[in-house]
Amino acid sequence: MNRESARTDSRPTAAPLRLAVLALALSVLARLLWMLLSDNGMNLVDLHVYVGGSADLLTDRLYDYTYAEKTPDFPLPFTYPPFAALVFFPLHYLPFTAVAVGWLLATVAALYGVVWISLELILGKQALRAPGWRVAAVGWTAVGVWLEPVRTTIDYGQVNVFLVFGAMLAVRSTRWWLSGGLVGIIAGIKLTPAITGLYFAARRRWATVAWSAAVFGATVGISYLINDHEATRYFGTLLGDADRIGPVGSVWNQSLRGALSRILGHDVESGPWWIASVLVVAVLAFFAWRALDSDDRLGTLVVVQLFGLMVSPISWSHHWVWLLPTVLWLVYGPLRRAPGARVLAGYWLATMLVGLPWILSFFQPTIWEISRPGLLSWLGAVDVLGVLWCYAWVIRSGRPLRRSGAPADRSREPATRPAG
Repeated sequence: MNRESARTDSRPTAAPLRLAVLALALSVLARLLWMLLSDNGMNLVDLHVYVGGSADLLTDRLYDYTYAEKTPDFPLPFTYPPFAALVFFPLHYLPFTAVAVGWLLATVAALYGVVWISLELILGKQALRAPGWRVAAVGWTAVGVWLEPVRTTIDYGQVNVFLVFGAMLAVRSTRWWLSGGLVGIIAGIKLTPAITGLYFAARRRWATVAWSAAVFGATVGISYLINDHEATRYFGTLLGDADRIGPVGSVWNQSLRGALSRILGHDVESGPWWIASVLVVAVLAFFAWRALDSDDRLGTLVVVQLFGLMVSPISWSHHWVWLLPTVLWLVYGPLRRAPGARVLAGYWLATMLVGLPWILSFFQPTIWEISRPGLLSWLGAVDVLGVLWCYAWVIRSGRPLRRSGAPADRSREPATRPAG
C-alpha cells in the first residue's frame, strides 16, 4: 500500500522533473557548443590568466604575467593571492580545451549546489525530500545558467560560482572546523569571500571565526613557503591596488565605488563620498539583519554578501552570483508573502536576464573613461540601487514580525511542491 502510494505520489512530478533535466541539459549543451564551435567561445580570458599565471608560481614573474590575446585594451594580470596560483597550478599541465570543458561542467555542478543549499537553508533538509523541490532545484539551475552573473562567469572562465558554493557549504555546516576551514580556504584563493566571516561573527560563532582566520593565515604562510619573493610583492605592495584589477569606472564594475564614480564623473577612490556611502549602506545592512528572524540563515547571509559586493572597490557583474540565492529567498523565503517580494525578485531576474551592464557597455567609449551621461550613469547603478531597495524592503517587511513576536511565514502545503 505504501509503495503503491509512493509511486502514485511521484507520478505528477516525474514529467516536470524530466522537463527540468532536459532544460538544464540543453542549456549546458548550448554553452558547450558555443565554447567549442564559435569564434569567441574559447575567449575564457580569466581562465587563461589562472592557467597561464599559475605556471609562473615558482618563478619571480607571477605578478608580471599578463594575458592580452583577447584583451588588447587591458592586458590582464594575475591578481589573486599566491595560494590561488597553487590551487590552479596543476591546470597548466592539461590541454586548455580539456580544462575549459571541465571548468564549464564543474561550474554548472557548483551552481546546482548553490541552488540546492539555498533551498535547504530556507526549507530544511526534510522538506527537500519532496520530489517537487528536486524539480525546482534543477529548474532554477537551468535558469541560472542564463543569468548575467553566471553567464559572464562562464564566458570568462571565472571562479565566482565555486567561491559562492564554498561559502554556502560553510554556512550549511554546523561544524566549526569545517565552516571555518572552508571560509579560510576560499578567502585564501580570493580575498573577497572573507566577508563571510562577518556572517559567523554576527551569529557569535566565534570558534568558526577564529578558525577561518587561522586557516587563512595558513594559506598566507604556505604562500611564503612556496614563493617568498612573490608573496612579499603581493601582500606588501599589490594588495589593495584597484587600478591593477581593472578600470574602476567601467560599467562592468557594479560596486558602490564604481556607481558613484560614474555618477560624479571621477574616481571617488576611498574619499568622503565613498566613506559616507559605505556608512549609509552599513547602517541599512545592520537594520536589515536585525529585521530578519534569527532562524533565517539564507536571508541574513544574503544581507552580508550584498554588503560585501557593495563595499568592495571592484565588483564586476560576474561577481554578483549571490543574486541568485537572493531571488530564491525572495520567492520561497519567510517574507515571500510580504508586499513587494515578487516585484523585487522580478527586478533582479529581469536585470540579470537582460544583462543591463552588458548593454550599457556598448555605450561607454572605452573601459577607462569614467564620466557618463546622467541617464547612463544611473542605469549603470542597477545593482547598487537594487541592494538599497532590498535593504529598505527587508527593514520594512521584517520589522513588524519581529515587533509582534509572530513566527515568520514558513507554511508549505505538506512540502510536496514549491510554493507560489
